[in-house]
Amino acid sequence: MVQKAKILLVDDRPENLLALEAILSALDQTLVRASSGEEALKALLTDDFAVILLDVQMPGMDGFETAAHIKRRERTRDIPIIFLTAINHGPHHTFRGYAAGAVDYISKPFDPWVLRAKVSVFVELYMKNCQLREQAALLRLQLEGSTQAGVGDVKEPAGLLAELSARLAAVEEQAEALSKQLDDESADAGAVATAAHLERKLTGLRRALDALEPGTGGSAPTLPSQN
Repeated sequence: MVQKAKILLVDDRPENLLALEAILSALDQTLVRASSGEEALKALLTDDFAVILLDVQMPGMDGFETAAHIKRRERTRDIPIIFLTAINHGPHHTFRGYAAGAVDYISKPFDPWVLRAKVSVFVELYMKNCQLREQAALLRLQLEGSTQAGVGDVKEPAGLLAELSARLAAVEEQAEALSKQLDDESADAGAVATAAHLERKLTGLRRALDALEPGTGGSAPTLPSQN
C-alpha cells in the first residue's frame, strides 16, 4: 500500500479547521490539526509533512513567527508553507508572508477548488521525493552488499541493475509529466522550484546507476544526497 502524505492544518478557530478538512478530504491524505503555532511546532518534531496550511492571525505565536521557527529547523525548513489570512494590508503584508518562507499567500475567503489544486501539487511532489529516497536507499543497500560479498557471491548484478533502472524510469516519467503540468498551468514559483529540486535528485541517481553498467569501468559511485 502507498503511504499517505500528511498535511498540517494550523488555525486557532475550530470552524476553520473543519472547513479545511472538508475541502481537502477529497485528496485522501492524512490531515493533521494544530490549533496554535506551538502545537504545530510540536507536531513537526515527530512527523513528516508534505505541506503546511498556516493561518496568519493567531493569538500568541502568529503565523509569521511560526513560519520563522519552521524555517530555522533543518528537519522542517524545506516543507512548503501556504499562508491563509482573513486580512489584507496590501503588498507589504503579502511580501512579509513570502519573506517568512511561504510558497503561497492566500486571502480568505478563497476558492476551495484552487486551494485543493495547489495542495495536491505539493502532495504529489512529496510522494515523488519519497519514491526517490526509497530507490536511493535500495541502491545503497545493494552496493554495500556487493562490496562486502565476494565477486562470485553477487547474485545477478545485471538483473538487479535492470530492476533498479526500471523503477527509477517510472519515477522519472512521473516527475517529467508533473513538471510539464506545472509549466502548462503557470504554477507557483515554490512548486516549480520544488519540482526542479526533485529532477536534480533524479538526475544524480540516474548517473549513479549508469556508472554501474558493465563496461563503464567506474567504481561504486557516490549517491546524491536526499535532503
